[in-house]
Amino acid sequence: MRNTENMIGDSAALATALEQVSHLAQINRPILVLGERGTGKELIAERLHYLSPRWDSPLVKVNCAAMADSLLESELFGHEPGAFTGATRSHRGRFERADGGTLFLDELGTMSLRLQEKLLRLVEYGEFERLGGQQTLQVDVRVIAATNIDLRSMAARGEFRDDLLDRLSFDVVHLPPLRQRREDIADLAQHFAVQLCAELGWEMFAGFSPEAQQQLLQHQWPGNIRELKNAVERSLYRWNDPVSPVEDIAIDPFHPPWEDPVGLPRENPAAQSETDTARITTRSESDKAPAAPQNFSDHMAGVEKKLLQRALAEHAHNQRQTASALGLSYDQLRGLVRKYGLASRKRRQ
Repeated sequence: MRNTENMIGDSAALATALEQVSHLAQINRPILVLGERGTGKELIAERLHYLSPRWDSPLVKVNCAAMADSLLESELFGHEPGAFTGATRSHRGRFERADGGTLFLDELGTMSLRLQEKLLRLVEYGEFERLGGQQTLQVDVRVIAATNIDLRSMAARGEFRDDLLDRLSFDVVHLPPLRQRREDIADLAQHFAVQLCAELGWEMFAGFSPEAQQQLLQHQWPGNIRELKNAVERSLYRWNDPVSPVEDIAIDPFHPPWEDPVGLPRENPAAQSETDTARITTRSESDKAPAAPQNFSDHMAGVEKKLLQRALAEHAHNQRQTASALGLSYDQLRGLVRKYGLASRKRRQ
């Protein structure tokens, strides 16, 4: 299974969808996957295939929106020599290549009515002819289709065949948008950041500041997981500091840095002055007594820092002895020491 392990999250919405997928994988029927862009429809198709009895047969993918109608027909059903200008040899289509396995049709809503009719026949009877051919071919293919378009509205307008929609929707998997599973955002952001750190050759990921965490949680993420991944990787790469927490999330790369953040009104000088005064007052008050941790991650970071401080003090700030006592490698301890700013102390005599 190539990518199904990347369905990260513990939210109830995601758990419900994954449970449905695991159940549907066992039955040999067409499945329709609905979800906004970037919600992971292709990952769901992979999960449906690799958890099914067809797991060791081909999984063939087609993006219906990426090809013109004539090319899509040839790619799906194949063609014979002379079917069109330049067709000098027989071509096996995706359905033939997926025989015994699964065909994933992404962006199904962009398919023309003419091709929908050919697809209906294949889904119902498992038979078709190549473009320009006379021989009827038989295949055994499970079809999984996905779209972010309301197919029922299209069918009501005559833009999508009702009979094909009925045939493809033995059951429908609804993928929740990221804004409906906010409890998963922190885990997803951490996962993408750790992946990029490994790609950059960094020893560890220093985390996100409380301000950056707030940005991640407050944004609506209309592009869902794909947008989150891009924002996290962009922010980490711009930050370019492997030992300090990322302090700002660059959500919109098109926004000029000299303008106010998108969605925030520009304040007048008087209001800005009042805001700055309030910030200074708040900061001075917060200096008087430690604030309660904002969330579990902040609390655990504080516990980790105190543990490191105590262990370093017990071993006279000898990092190799401290690493051995904590069961860490020397490089792991060095990374944590840099993360929490504990590196510039002299050993006791």
